[in-house]
Amino acid sequence: MLAALIIFVATYLFLAGAKLPFLKLDRPGGAVAGAVAMVVFGVLTPEEVYRDAISWDTLVLLLGMMVMTSVMARAGIFKWISWLALRRAHGPRALLAILVLVAGALSALLVNDTVCLMCTPLVVALIEAAALPPLPYLLGLAFASNAGSVATLTGNPQNMLIGTLSGISYARFSKALFLPALLSVGAVLCVLLIAFRRELSWKRLSVEVAPPPLDRPLAILCAGGLAFVLGGFLLGYNLAWTAMAGAALLLVLSRQPPKEMFAQVDGTLLLFFAALFVVTHGVAQAGIAERIHGALAPFLGHDATQQTIRFGFFTVAACQLVSNVPFVLLAAHWVPKLADPHLGWLSLALVSTLAGNLTPVASVANLIVLELAGDKGRIPFLRFLWLGALCTFLPLALGVACLLLERIVFLK
Repeated sequence: MLAALIIFVATYLFLAGAKLPFLKLDRPGGAVAGAVAMVVFGVLTPEEVYRDAISWDTLVLLLGMMVMTSVMARAGIFKWISWLALRRAHGPRALLAILVLVAGALSALLVNDTVCLMCTPLVVALIEAAALPPLPYLLGLAFASNAGSVATLTGNPQNMLIGTLSGISYARFSKALFLPALLSVGAVLCVLLIAFRRELSWKRLSVEVAPPPLDRPLAILCAGGLAFVLGGFLLGYNLAWTAMAGAALLLVLSRQPPKEMFAQVDGTLLLFFAALFVVTHGVAQAGIAERIHGALAPFLGHDATQQTIRFGFFTVAACQLVSNVPFVLLAAHWVPKLADPHLGWLSLALVSTLAGNLTPVASVANLIVLELAGDKGRIPFLRFLWLGALCTFLPLALGVACLLLERIVFLK
């Protein structure tokens, strides 16, 4: 147990962003080193790693969605949809509203990080052409993509984890979290409109941004592939292999170079996930997760409502330290012990995702938008924290209240 505890603490220090002068490991590197150490020091056997530790369904689901989005990106769908929506705005406030709604909707259908990656360059080009202040639009893209991704099991990586670990169906998950996601996107828009009301004073926009190229035959094929996959999800078929079936169909029918499509897959993220599975399984096997839960349980209370609220605050804090995916993997050992595990899984998805809005480094979506925007994405940390807190806790209050109300209604 001592070896597992040392490995766990060391790994989570790297996940928290700690830097050691004699090591140059980042988060994925620290996770891989921790996973290997779990085997080297005998906490887990290689057979246990292959058989029990890694959730292959989660990795296959993530891979399938990545391949599909790479083909969709090749067709130019993301940029074209964003361009079509944004060009219809006739004022700065309308432009922000359309951007937030489009980012939220796209992120509900596809992985939010991909949406930010594809849409940020177009948003930057548009605000440059219109001489608009960049921050409300960049923050709107990042915050709304996080909020909108709450709605589905494929909206973000942590939701994918929760889907495969909890066994909640795609339809049941979306039925519970669609309204909280919608309220969260609306809250983000209201916060930004009020916070930037002076910068967004009304003026008529008449800026022409050249339409991005769109491969129409490939886009139609991608739309059919996405409809096929979503239909399979809603009918209750296995999420992972439905996504892979859709990805394989697109690769076969699109006649795009598979090597180029696979080059867009984030292999580092897949390896990061696999390593985290091994580390957290070792922690569970050694009894450390159980002991952490034992220390935490008295503070959570015994009532489902109390547990949802108190565990939600703990989740927000923990996600700032180690990010949402590692925390979700650890919390997965605790949720089944809550008074209402189903509510626990749903609230974990909601809170761990919206917690990403709190600080610049709390979600990959934030980092993608701010990095791709370059100088236009520079914002003082305290200002981001202030806006992030409003776009975290206001949507959380609405979302958690909605979840609890839904529970009361459906229990009757």
